[in-house]
Amino acid sequence: MGEINISGAEWRVMELVWGRSPATAAEVVAALAPATRWSHRTVRTLLARLVEKGVLAAKPDGNRYLYRPLLRRDRCVRQESRSFLRKVFRGDVSELLIHMVQDADMSAAQIEELKRLLDEKRPRDE
Repeated sequence: MGEINISGAEWRVMELVWGRSPATAAEVVAALAPATRWSHRTVRTLLARLVEKGVLAAKPDGNRYLYRPLLRRDRCVRQESRSFLRKVFRGDVSELLIHMVQDADMSAAQIEELKRLLDEKRPRDE
């Protein structure tokens, strides 16, 4: 499967479905409406787009559909991260990391974890 582009609104729907699969359109509306004020029609449009993109499956269940993810969240996160890296940092991961570290508030534990991960990436012949 090639690259899948998920919009910000679609991502919100996916987060919800990943968390409570299977989900009906009514459940998605009820969960997102307080924060987004999206109508039932808007949510149905987003769900239909995600089905069309091959990210969600829609299974008939009486007079409604049950939606479940066809892709795992970690795969979509990895793809979105790579797309962001290419688009914003021209694919240069060191530029991304430098920017993020300089701009982030990090705890001592997070800094140590980052050091550990970078040490694991260090070529063995150094």
